[in-house]
Amino acid sequence: MVINIGFHIFLLLMMVIGAGIAIFSKKLISSLVSLGTVGMLLSIYFLILGAPDIAITQLVVEVLTLIILLSAITGRDVTADMTSSKIYGFFLFFIFIISIITIFSYSYFIFPEFGNSNMRVGKEYLYLAPSKLKAANAVTAIVLDFRGYDTIGEATVIFTAIIGVMVLLRKKGKKDE
Repeated sequence: MVINIGFHIFLLLMMVIGAGIAIFSKKLISSLVSLGTVGMLLSIYFLILGAPDIAITQLVVEVLTLIILLSAITGRDVTADMTSSKIYGFFLFFIFIISIITIFSYSYFIFPEFGNSNMRVGKEYLYLAPSKLKAANAVTAIVLDFRGYDTIGEATVIFTAIIGVMVLLRKKGKKDE
C-alpha cells in the first residue's frame, strides 16, 4: 500500500496536536480524550507502516488504559452490569464457547503434525542473516534488521502508555478557572 508523504505528515501533525492538548488541557477528561485520540492515530499509523501486530497491540493497550484511567478519574465503575439479564449472559457465554471451539478445531487442521517443521519465513531469515547482515547471531539480525519497524513500534507503544499514565496521574493537577 503506497501512501503519499502528505498523509504521513497529516497523521503526525494530528498526533502532535493531540499530545499538546493532552498536556496543556485544564481538565483531566479532556486530557484523557486527547490521549485516546493520539493512541488511535498511532495505531492507524502502525497499520499504514505495515505492522498490523503492533497496531493491534497499541489498540488493546490504548483501550485498556483509557478504561482504567476513566474509572480512576471519574471514581465510578465503568464495567457493564450483566446480572439483570440472564439470557444476555447466557448468549454471550454461548458465543464465547462456540468461538473457542471453532478456533481450536481450525488450528488443529492448519498446524503441522508434532515434530514436523512449518518454518517458511524463518528459514529464509536464518539463511540470509549471516551472509547479508554480518550479525553476531541470527536473533539480533532478525530483531534489529529484518523486523526493525516492529521493534521500534513495540517500544513506542510501551513508551506512549507510560507517558499517558504519567500525564494523567500527575500529582500537580491544573485547577479549573
